[in-house]
Amino acid sequence: MNMNNPFMAMDMSKLMADLDPTKFAENFSKLAGGYKMPEFDMNALVDAQRKNIEALNAVNKAAVEGIQTLAQRQNEIIQEMIKEATEAMTSLSKIEGPEDAAIKQTELAKAAFEKAVANSQALTELMANSNQETSKLINKRIAESLDEMRKQVSALKKKK
Repeated sequence: MNMNNPFMAMDMSKLMADLDPTKFAENFSKLAGGYKMPEFDMNALVDAQRKNIEALNAVNKAAVEGIQTLAQRQNEIIQEMIKEATEAMTSLSKIEGPEDAAIKQTELAKAAFEKAVANSQALTELMANSNQETSKLINKRIAESLDEMRKQVSALKKKK
């Protein structure tokens, strides 16, 4: 054994005894026992968690409703596009001459572009409204939670 190495001269059994978890817990409880912990209203805590879960459910419900509305509107847009494409093909098939076909195609392309922009704006507005609704619910619960916390701290302060 090399006695020049300070780690080799260490008594490992003493080190392990000092790291005994039960000894550590006892020392911690002695230390913490000197401090008086404030009484905490567990019913208020449970009530706050219940309100948090209710708020989370309301947010989830609003989000799902927003997604359903968006999906329904997208489905309507697709149905409209199919109908308009069918009508466009019918009208194009009745045109005689390449000049008239070019004019009609340009008109149809312009109308399709304007419709796509309007649909995009409508879908964006639906998403924004859904996000706004869920944000409003979350912000309301956070404000309520902070008020509840302030009341708890005030109640603890009055008990002193």
